[in-house]
Amino acid sequence: MIYFFAVIWGGHIMYSEPKKILVLSPHTDDGEFGCGGTIVKFKENGSELFYAAFSLAEESVPIGLPKDILLSEVKEATKVLNISEDKLLIYKYPVRKFSYYRQEILENLVELNQSLKPDMVFLPSKHDVHQDHSTITMEGLRAFKYTTILGYEMPWNNYSFDTSCFIPLSEKHINKKIEAINCYKSQMKKKYASPEYIRSLAITRGVQINAEFAETFTVLRLVIK
Repeated sequence: MIYFFAVIWGGHIMYSEPKKILVLSPHTDDGEFGCGGTIVKFKENGSELFYAAFSLAEESVPIGLPKDILLSEVKEATKVLNISEDKLLIYKYPVRKFSYYRQEILENLVELNQSLKPDMVFLPSKHDVHQDHSTITMEGLRAFKYTTILGYEMPWNNYSFDTSCFIPLSEKHINKKIEAINCYKSQMKKKYASPEYIRSLAITRGVQINAEFAETFTVLRLVIK
């Protein structure tokens, strides 16, 4: 669990950083899009990061590219985010069919909770309409119900979004996020993969909290000790 120590200092409440963080990415690249800048920030502040991707989306790889291209791309991208390869966990569920494997996915998540004991978990928000994302979120809420859970923003999949948590970021955090996403050469035709869009969204969220850049999250579970 993340430990929030309410220490009053000069009129401000100061909180500790989470020691161990787990990012749940339904498909390779979702974690980078949803919280790539936050990953970089927490890593440089000393948190231990684990990244679990549940599909290599081999059925959706563009024609002419190797079916396993997303495996090499996610390894490259998470390396940019300073996540060591031994903390990159890959599952191979078929894309768009997670609901068929709901129990198996829940068991994977329960095992991750028991083995890693994360203080904080990032996953898609409850507003995300993608069928695979929804499965990860609903089963994640079951598996990590005693842990702080933040739902990340993916506007192209969100009909609405509750911006109840903001994490301010710097230029270097956003640059690293863009560099990581650029590792996914097979996905570059998607409009939301453009550096201009990624930067503009971070600027917009930053404006909302009087910061240069930010990522925003929905608080799905907040554990204070």
